[in-house]
Amino acid sequence: MKGTVNRLWIRLALGFVLVAIITTGLVTILINRQASTQFNIFVINNQLVESGVIDDLTTYYTTNGNWRGVEQMLNNPFSGVEGRGPQGRRGMMMTASTLPELTLADETWRVIHSDRRDLNNKPLPIAERDNALPITVDNQIVGYLAASLPPVLQLTTVEQAFLDHLYQALLQVGLLASGLALLLGILIARGLAAPLHRLARAARQIAQGKLDQRVAVNGAEEVADLAYAFNDMAASLQRNETLRRNMVADIAHELRTPLTVLHGSLRALLDDVYPLEKSEIASLYDETIILNRLINDLRELALAEAGQLALHPAPLDLKPLLENTVDVFKTAADEQNIRVSLTLPDTTLPVQADADRVRQVLHNLLSNALRHTPVDGEIRIHLENLPAQNLARISVTDTGQGIPAEDLPYVFDRFWRADPSRARERGGTGLGLAIVRQLVKAHGGQVGVESSANQGSLFWFTLPAVAP
Repeated sequence: MKGTVNRLWIRLALGFVLVAIITTGLVTILINRQASTQFNIFVINNQLVESGVIDDLTTYYTTNGNWRGVEQMLNNPFSGVEGRGPQGRRGMMMTASTLPELTLADETWRVIHSDRRDLNNKPLPIAERDNALPITVDNQIVGYLAASLPPVLQLTTVEQAFLDHLYQALLQVGLLASGLALLLGILIARGLAAPLHRLARAARQIAQGKLDQRVAVNGAEEVADLAYAFNDMAASLQRNETLRRNMVADIAHELRTPLTVLHGSLRALLDDVYPLEKSEIASLYDETIILNRLINDLRELALAEAGQLALHPAPLDLKPLLENTVDVFKTAADEQNIRVSLTLPDTTLPVQADADRVRQVLHNLLSNALRHTPVDGEIRIHLENLPAQNLARISVTDTGQGIPAEDLPYVFDRFWRADPSRARERGGTGLGLAIVRQLVKAHGGQVGVESSANQGSLFWFTLPAVAP
């Protein structure tokens, strides 16, 4: 039972019903009191009219032209009332306990005479003005007569029956409102709780490893935002899990090749298949270099992605850095008969960056360009100032085979190679561009690529300039 009550939709429905019952009860009580009061005032005013008091006051004012001396008349308005005179008025009979207190005011609401002594010669209270009976002479209002409710009001059978029917109607309305509140409360509560139930079910599925779970985006704006966030989270988890699995497979692939070479060569040396010569040892040493480079790249990439890569940013002039880097690569480019050119603006925009890390980014981009540029090709490095964005933009363009449009989104992923054969002698470790992206992001810049098949490639990145 406790678990059932703790369901959100049940608690919301009960809350709706409770609010409806309390509100309906309060409204019913207030309406009941107001209706009862107004009906009693109506009865009193009706009795005043039927008693002839209004007619007598009208005649008095018509005869005298003012209200002077009216107090004597108001002391005897009803018959059979103790201290109010012997004469009857159209058969109206009242006792002392049912006698209303009368107040006469002139046309400006100033009290002329009142059974309540504290009101004489004062303005009639605003709360009593709406229920006052006007006294007119020649269609002109010359005064108002107000009666207060007596402690006990005797109602006729018809009047009491009217009030009883009114109370029953109010009770029926209250019960009907409570029933509708219960029905609407259940519908609204179920509508609010259903998307949350679907989210919980999908979350449990994801916890079990089913990362393809998604939920429908509907309902209130807040619930829809929660569904959007959940779907984004699930998609991110699925994407990261795919990348993790691919990375593990790629690392295993990259490690297996040099280890296989080492294992086979060492086994052959032990079995005297190969003579133990320096050339064989040098070949094995080359494989250890490849392994070491792969492990260092993996460690550096992991640190960059975790935001733990040490950076030492300082104001940096890119011109000498670019010139030195190009000089380093010109020798390797000349061996492949590849032209390397550098274009610089008249004045360079100093950037806030770690010189060693920027040099590493350039090395990776130029190494990538050299691997994919054919003989007699060209590599162009261009530096551009973007003062409006307070950035410096560096681009490296080659005349290689280019990258198909469908592969562009994956260029900066780990172990991605443009060469489908994944040839290690031309494809490197497959981590260079991934490292480039993380290093540039660590500096607060952006990186991108523009390419198409057989049209060459343009890699670019931006660095924030020194703040003015």
